[in-house]
Amino acid sequence: MIIIKPQYFDMFWGTLGTVRPFPNFYPDRDAADIQAALERKGTGRVGAERSSPDPDALKKVLSGDLEELLLQLVMPPEQLEAQRLKAAMAGLGTDEETLLEILCCRSRKTLQEVAAKDLEKELKAETSGDFARLVVALLNKAVTAGSVQRDVQALAASLSGKKAEAGPWINILTSRDSNHLDKVLMELELETGQTVDQLLEKHFSGDFRLGLRVLVQCIQNPQVYLAQRLLTMKTSLVQGIMVSHSEEDLLPIRAAFLRLSGSSLYSTLQKHFKGEQLLALQAVCRSED
Repeated sequence: MIIIKPQYFDMFWGTLGTVRPFPNFYPDRDAADIQAALERKGTGRVGAERSSPDPDALKKVLSGDLEELLLQLVMPPEQLEAQRLKAAMAGLGTDEETLLEILCCRSRKTLQEVAAKDLEKELKAETSGDFARLVVALLNKAVTAGSVQRDVQALAASLSGKKAEAGPWINILTSRDSNHLDKVLMELELETGQTVDQLLEKHFSGDFRLGLRVLVQCIQNPQVYLAQRLLTMKTSLVQGIMVSHSEEDLLPIRAAFLRLSGSSLYSTLQKHFKGEQLLALQAVCRSED
């Protein structure tokens, strides 16, 4: 027997997500629908819209990208993000930008639950130097109060020597709320006469510069940053981002995608995917813009 449960226990109407509680949830009926879908392997739309079929049952009839997508849909957010982080560190080389996307865009609550899965050691093993310090600080970020003027002075002073100091950037950008940091970054640009991106280009390099750039983009407008990632239409990115943000803020990400590309996410998916995978992604996307 396939056990069905509501997919998102603590969601509520009025969120900016696209996956929401199903108003007429009948476990027995939905279990029968899922069972029939599995038997005919037509699982895309059913699995994405409201119910969580048993993962073992899905694995028996699915494979490849569709299997990965539907398994992601049945995971709690912290489990999904932990899996994506592990995948970004697997094999030769590390997918630094996916690490940054998750660590910079996800809520403190979700990251606290991810951190409980002992990922800090893996992050330290796969990264080094200032970049390692940054990603670990992001994983364990805790918001503390600060003075805008003092933070601006600390960041400006860190750039005044022969070699820029990474510490203030890590400490301040990972420990203040986004509204505070918006003010800090605007004041820093006024004080230095340069954009933040110009400052980062001039004073930092490598993975650490990439990390600060992604962090700044996510402070200023995370939905635009995620929409830019979706423009690649790379399967792992599209599935990971859409599922990860489906219950919280996929609607503003869709709006940002439309502004950036001139086409809706829903229509763009049709050009790059097909079959059950397309049906599942469009069910997560929910509608045309």
